[in-house]
Amino acid sequence: MTVMESTTATTDACASAPRPHPRPEGQDRYTISEVAAFTGLTAHTLRWYERIGLMPHVDRSHTGQRRFTNRDLDWLAFVGKLRLTGMPVAHMVRYAELLREGEHTFEERQELLEATRRDVKTRIAELQDTLAVLDYKIDFYAGARRASERL
Repeated sequence: MTVMESTTATTDACASAPRPHPRPEGQDRYTISEVAAFTGLTAHTLRWYERIGLMPHVDRSHTGQRRFTNRDLDWLAFVGKLRLTGMPVAHMVRYAELLREGEHTFEERQELLEATRRDVKTRIAELQDTLAVLDYKIDFYAGARRASERL
């Protein structure tokens, strides 16, 4: 469950089990450098995500330092999955906005994800076609090499 989804009392879960968190719930305060190391994102990217509205409000320490939580890590894992789908950043930001708006946006969120799913399935089909061509060519060259070795 992601941060924004938990605050709207929903249980939209990612398809795969999240990686175990480095710290137990309740003791999960991370600096931006710790989150960068854990997620592979740069501190610049994390700040940008926050600035454009892709990240929910990130708590700050008394000195103004960002303090991320395990839920923030869950959200970033989900955003990473969306990025892998090729979803445009503007659509990811729109999805995040809809989450913050609450349950009455379920239908629009579902439509966004379904459109992304259609795009992913199209790309998978294209990649499968490409793989078939590569397999054909590899088999052709392997057969040609075996034939030339028999001569």
